[in-house]
Amino acid sequence: MSSVVRNVAIDCADAYGLACFWSETTGTPPGPGDRPDDPEVQGTQAVGPASRFHQVPESRTVKNRLHLCLRPETTREPEVERLLGLGAILVADRRESDGPGGAVLAEPEGTGSCVPRSASGRAA
Repeated sequence: MSSVVRNVAIDCADAYGLACFWSETTGTPPGPGDRPDDPEVQGTQAVGPASRFHQVPESRTVKNRLHLCLRPETTREPEVERLLGLGAILVADRRESDGPGGAVLAEPEGTGSCVPRSASGRAA
């Protein structure tokens, strides 16, 4: 017997706003019918589990024990720049000149993510 991850739940201050950030990041729309004042918003994914954003009154006070690793469809550098343009913050730059490493980012509410080399970047 086993379980399958149905969705990843993310507590946040602005469920719709954060869902829109991740919608732009992943290129998939927020759930149909979700609105800016909704306290819960369903994010969609082309593959893998969905994301579910839950508006909570308290702010994050400690480091998350979970972060998302993003696999860019293009090369790493343009994807990092795109995400920074969407509102992500560069937390640590661990990219190395010979290719390995990645960029550690935080989304607008502080949840961490990383962007390692893409498949095409590893092949080159």
